Amino acid sequence: MDRNNLQTVQGIISILAIICLAVGWFKIFPGDINYFLSGRLFYILIGISFIVQARMLTLINSKFVYPLYAAAGLCIIGAFLPVDSGLNVMKTIGLLVGVVISFMSRSQYRQ
Repeated sequence: MDRNNLQTVQGIISILAIICLAVGWFKIFPGDINYFLSGRLFYILIGISFIVQARMLTLINSKFVYPLYAAAGLCIIGAFLPVDSGLNVMKTIGLLVGVVISFMSRSQYRQ
């Protein structure tokens, strides 16, 4: 897949993730569905978005690829952990790490 197609796929996945987060925040559906959308599906979609972005980074700067895969893994694995698990925070850590890597890789791409 070329870079433009990867960007399109990542954009669609990111928009779906934002919709899931917004639906969960505004409590449009019953509690279990809201939690599933904002507490699980959101992180799975973000993880997939990080994976797609990592594939794009192989074309730009390969030093961020594996850390971005790790952040994606934290998001996806964390989304499947029970709510009361102490490791549940790993999905948030994955999200933060992925966002930081994303910004760092974009700033280096522009230089």
